[in-house]
Amino acid sequence: MPTRSRTELSRLVDTGSRTDPTVELTDKQWSLIEDLFPWEPPAPQGGRPKAKPRACFNGIMWVLRTGARWKDLPEKYPPKSTCHDRLKEWSESGLFDQALERLLRALEESEILDLTETFADGTFASAKKGVNRLDRHAVAKELRL
Repeated sequence: MPTRSRTELSRLVDTGSRTDPTVELTDKQWSLIEDLFPWEPPAPQGGRPKAKPRACFNGIMWVLRTGARWKDLPEKYPPKSTCHDRLKEWSESGLFDQALERLLRALEESEILDLTETFADGTFASAKKGVNRLDRHAVAKELRL
């Protein structure tokens, strides 16, 4: 990871990923996770090549950064179904978590990010349907103990 001044970091935060959705992984960032996502060129006898993992990863990150729908994925990325399928595959296998962990660790090691204190926000998590009031009150009562 390149070392950046506090002023530059502040500018990057101000222009952030939500306001500048064109931000993609740098070559150095990709080199940190590239081994997790091997890619094989098409066989000599032909066939349709799989989309390159870096393009899919950038497409996934674009959707996550912008909060946009998959169908709004720009054409410069692989098709929405390909990116979504890769996210599902990589999430189920744990590869996506490993990649994010490596990238976050690199940011932390270069003192761009401090993860000593973090929070989870569950305000948008919906409740399971069919939970009766008694169960909800029992849970609330246990949490107060």
